Amino acid sequence: MAFYAYPLYRNVELSLREYTVRSFVQGGAPFAGLDNFRTVLSDSAFWPTLAHTLVFTGVSLAFQFSIGMALALFFHQHFPLSRTLRALILVPWLLPLIVSASTWSWLLNSDSGLVNAALGAVGIAPVNWLTSPGWSLASVTIANIWIGIPFNLVVLYSGLQAIPTEMYEASALDGATAWQRFWSITLPLLRPVSAITLLLGLIYTLKVFDIIWIMTKGGPTGSSATLAIWSYRLGFGNLLPEFGPAAAIGNLLIVMALVAGLLYIRIERRQHLR
Repeated sequence: MAFYAYPLYRNVELSLREYTVRSFVQGGAPFAGLDNFRTVLSDSAFWPTLAHTLVFTGVSLAFQFSIGMALALFFHQHFPLSRTLRALILVPWLLPLIVSASTWSWLLNSDSGLVNAALGAVGIAPVNWLTSPGWSLASVTIANIWIGIPFNLVVLYSGLQAIPTEMYEASALDGATAWQRFWSITLPLLRPVSAITLLLGLIYTLKVFDIIWIMTKGGPTGSSATLAIWSYRLGFGNLLPEFGPAAAIGNLLIVMALVAGLLYIRIERRQHLR
């Protein structure tokens, strides 16, 4: 508990004081109240960065969950080599993030990347995936989707295993199609598993730093910067670190995750009361 509570307290305390490098080491930072939060919210970079964070998180969750669900249903058929293929799909999840991000940086390289080479083979002009303001956010989002699919697959596949096969057999005898069985049996019974999968994915994606920093460093011109990247830049990327505003951004991320968690609890309670 202490390893969770103390860093949280320390981050809140940092956001409420005017820290410099000297006061960070020696103490004595003056109390600033909500000034650091006002500084962040009034900064011209706040709304674009918040928009990038929401787009990055929303698109990542949508594709990770959809593809993970499709793969879970596919592997639920128990065909030959299904275990082997399922194990191979887990590789992106098991690799260190620095390896995954570096691999995607190489694949999306404007000059020597395999993606542009494949596009050129079919007559499509090369794309500046990592150096174009119009494509940088999409590039890091694609990489994050690829990394998160295995997690969704594992959790959703486990949920599918818990659904009694008798329910599918009975609905098939009643003449229900595969699509009808999915909507009337699979999706409702997977709702609790789906909700916790999306919640955990949301919390993880909000704080993603490694992938974006390695691939684009939040550039060019902040086009792929999220709140996590901005917080790091303020706290560690300047000659004169702004610890207070950086901590304030961290607290905003915590609040966003907390709101999502409270919504999840409220929805679950409503489901139990029905």
